Amino acid sequence: MGCIVTKAIDFLTPRLVGERFSGHAIPLEVLKDLAVLEEMVIEVAKWHYHNKHPDRKRLPRGFTDSISVKLTEINEGSAVAKLVLYVALTLLPQENQECYENARNSIINAVNAAQFNETITQHLPANLLGYFDRIGRSLRQDEAMEFNPADQARPASLNRETRKKLLRLSQERELTEEVLIRGQIPEFDQEKATFTLLLKDGQRISAAAPQQHFATIMEAFNGFFKGIKVSIQGVGRFNRMSKLQTFDSIEHLNVLDPLDVGNRLLDELGGLGDGWFNGKGSAFPKADLQWLTDVFTTFYDDSLPLPRLYPTVEGNIQAEWSTATHEISLEISLAGKSGELQIVCIEDSSSDDRLLQLDVEEDWQTLNNLLKPILGLV
Repeated sequence: MGCIVTKAIDFLTPRLVGERFSGHAIPLEVLKDLAVLEEMVIEVAKWHYHNKHPDRKRLPRGFTDSISVKLTEINEGSAVAKLVLYVALTLLPQENQECYENARNSIINAVNAAQFNETITQHLPANLLGYFDRIGRSLRQDEAMEFNPADQARPASLNRETRKKLLRLSQERELTEEVLIRGQIPEFDQEKATFTLLLKDGQRISAAAPQQHFATIMEAFNGFFKGIKVSIQGVGRFNRMSKLQTFDSIEHLNVLDPLDVGNRLLDELGGLGDGWFNGKGSAFPKADLQWLTDVFTTFYDDSLPLPRLYPTVEGNIQAEWSTATHEISLEISLAGKSGELQIVCIEDSSSDDRLLQLDVEEDWQTLNNLLKPILGLV
């Protein structure tokens, strides 16, 4: 048997844009998206071959076995993944290699078409667009995967919006999305290993109960009438009306603290409409509540007790902590991303007042340092 000669060809350099990628690193959950690319590239290359040779029913020998797509390095510039196409030259003629290069170009062109409201199916058929159900699934609201970052005018930016456009034209009846969702567990069938999640709007979602989460599901089930809630992070399956049907997989399932910030802000206060207090008070913008949830989760010291959170008719959020010696309040301006902190000593009514800028990490550290001795953590 002769020696098989391989050639490495620079193939794709997708750039990941977003805060998570600022350290030139790619989270493992995003690497799963990149892994699907090889599968998609092969299928699109096969489509190109059959379009070029409509009279041939079979692929030539070695068409799929003689190539592989590998991640060889992560470069700077947010996080740029260098994907290399390895080709066995003795098994894959130049003509067939071009099918793979055309596949890459078709993927880039389809994403660009979605980004710039052009005709997507001019570049890829509907059945192949279904691969985007698994590519880009882990991207968050402020993130994107640019398939062609060298072209600043048309970088082929895959984000949540462009991914939805691509999937709407696919033949997939149900779509998947990474989700973080909260609710209660009113039903748990240990024999069938299934449970039901009750959402705040009354929707019930049935799902398989992973063995590793049995104890947590049981705790939440037993505490249903006490109002115990859980958070579930995993891959949700949605119908074409964007309604969650079930979970494809559950990665994390946790019982929530009764004062959980995300539950209070996003689920409870986020559900308030205009005139929520005797005709006064406006609905809180969802983006502002999400911002506060994110910064609170990121910068507030998790060894400290959580505050009680209250809405104000002026459109602010009031955070309060109480001890035997102090009353502490932080009135948070969502519009100004700032907080007026007041620490009152009950014994002598003295007050320490400060203005904190809550989009600055150092000011959160100041808050943590002020709270620790008062709340007994020093």
